[in-house]
Amino acid sequence: MKKAISSAVIRRLPKYLRYLTALHEQGEERISSQKLSVITGFTASQIRQDLNHFGGFGQQGYGYNVQSLREQIIHIIGLDRPHRVAIAGAGHLGVALANADIFNENRFHLEALFDIRPECIGKQIAGAEVYSVSEMETVLREKQIEILTITTPRDVAQELADRAVEAGVRGIWNYAQTDLHLPHGIVLENVYLNESLFTLVYYMGNWKDYKGFEE
Repeated sequence: MKKAISSAVIRRLPKYLRYLTALHEQGEERISSQKLSVITGFTASQIRQDLNHFGGFGQQGYGYNVQSLREQIIHIIGLDRPHRVAIAGAGHLGVALANADIFNENRFHLEALFDIRPECIGKQIAGAEVYSVSEMETVLREKQIEILTITTPRDVAQELADRAVEAGVRGIWNYAQTDLHLPHGIVLENVYLNESLFTLVYYMGNWKDYKGFEE
């Protein structure tokens, strides 16, 4: 059986993609692991090890073809096909996410939002209709939603996640500030905004512990 790839490696892939996209937009055709190391902050050895999990892609004496490596990482992550997304919660955060650039790309299609407030139902936000939460399972199934983004208060997040899973959703992008418990086979990605901000504040007062600090 193939050995599982560590989450640390997986979480570096989007960073590589971001830097490679910027290089491609700047007209760069090739890059060495050493130069990529300077740009990303990861060691050249770490970059090579990460990419070797998926087959390598570099050539000794040449480095990496920027566009080719970018396309390979897009394929590895699974961004070479569109993903259908819905948002539970049409409040300030839900609306902000709906209008984010990520849903203006071809990779993610925002198909629906859900809310309990009558004044929101039927509105169009970023080209997607707001439905009543009572219709959620039906809409999720009809639109074949793969990913549900939860931006609701924490006390209803678990119920919404359970209902989404029953309707065939395979991934939950959770902005509700609570830990969700999901069945095997369902992918959960938590976004804890407060934890990120608290971490920033800690490092502001403890610079010696900050990554990238050098004597």
